[in-house]
Amino acid sequence: MFSSPAFAQAAPAAAGSTDPMVAIIGFAPYLAIFAIFYFLLIRPQQQRVKAHRAMVDAVARGDEVVTGGGIIGKATKVEDAEVEVEVASGVKLRVLKATLADVRKPGAATGASKA
Repeated sequence: MFSSPAFAQAAPAAAGSTDPMVAIIGFAPYLAIFAIFYFLLIRPQQQRVKAHRAMVDAVARGDEVVTGGGIIGKATKVEDAEVEVEVASGVKLRVLKATLADVRKPGAATGASKA
């Protein structure tokens, strides 16, 4: 009584009305979002991983190393996948190279002594 029924009408389908420009414009925001994520997140992370891998592969005897657990010591023996770390006089630990968080070369300035 107070409302009238509404019926939806289907638009007539036009044959071959698919415009490629509409598809490209609709896909453009997804490309832009991927480009932003790539340059702001993915690429810098890949560069950090590459630099860390090079640093760990370059560890040598006599370098000061920091493990992922925070143990600081001096590398006394370096093998393919393991490093022997001397944490105190006569106390040596064998750790995997993959667990090294930082490698400090002897004589290099640390964060506290930089001016």
